[in-house]
Amino acid sequence: MNLVKTPQGKILMQTPPEGVPIPFRIASRGARVGAQILDIAITWGGAFLLLLGLFWLDLLGWQALLTLFSLTLFFIRVPYYILSELVWNGRTLGKRMLRLRVISLDGRRLTPHQIVARNLMKEAEVFMPLMTLMSSTAVSGVFDVILLLWMGGVLMVPFLNKPVQRLGDMLAGTVVVENPRPKLMPDLSLTRAAPELVFTAGQLDIYGRHELQVLEQLLRRRPKAKAELKNLEEVTRAICRRIGFAPVPEAAGQWDFLMEFYRQQREYLESRNLFGDRREDKNHKRA
Repeated sequence: MNLVKTPQGKILMQTPPEGVPIPFRIASRGARVGAQILDIAITWGGAFLLLLGLFWLDLLGWQALLTLFSLTLFFIRVPYYILSELVWNGRTLGKRMLRLRVISLDGRRLTPHQIVARNLMKEAEVFMPLMTLMSSTAVSGVFDVILLLWMGGVLMVPFLNKPVQRLGDMLAGTVVVENPRPKLMPDLSLTRAAPELVFTAGQLDIYGRHELQVLEQLLRRRPKAKAELKNLEEVTRAICRRIGFAPVPEAAGQWDFLMEFYRQQREYLESRNLFGDRREDKNHKRA
């Protein structure tokens, strides 16, 4: 895990199987707490409406209603977290509202196993101890203290590690990052950063639409921090090595090189697409 601290926050540099490092900004603790509060409001709201309806119909006693409320919360909460993160690729409704998402630390796609593991661990971390404290009147004071100490300890874990991981994230190998809304950049293909650079059809034939989108994400804003400049150099060297371009541009010209490569690569892929030759990624020839 390559974690770098910058003025904009903690940046996690991930290298997916494509080999191009992608920066992710670690979500702040405040944003994570806000997303969790929204998710709790959604799950508890549904259970509370059911409890209110049963109370109004006077079908069950007060103790039975509390027990049913605890069970309903469990059977709403667990599927809600797991299914929403499966369907929305690591996002619950609360995370979607605050533009956060869960990703895998190894740079690969988030797996169902990771999603189930991190959310079941959340039950053991906070929700089950909390519901035990709220619903049980026969538990001894010593046990109450133990539960409170357990919850206090697990809530402190994200404050004691740099990636802001809770126990469930450590177990599943995940981390919560910011997921800002992508910005369209039509002007990138209209401006020529380095007119003297001309790439051959063979060089532009290597990559596909997926790699172009990854490069576009890198070029959304000009890097300033040391870690971002290092990432820019690594991407430049990786592209030059893959397409056989030499010599590798110096640091001062790497941004213009990537901008011009993006422009010509986009034009080339669009021209191929006109003839029905849709190139999804670098494996199009093998396919």
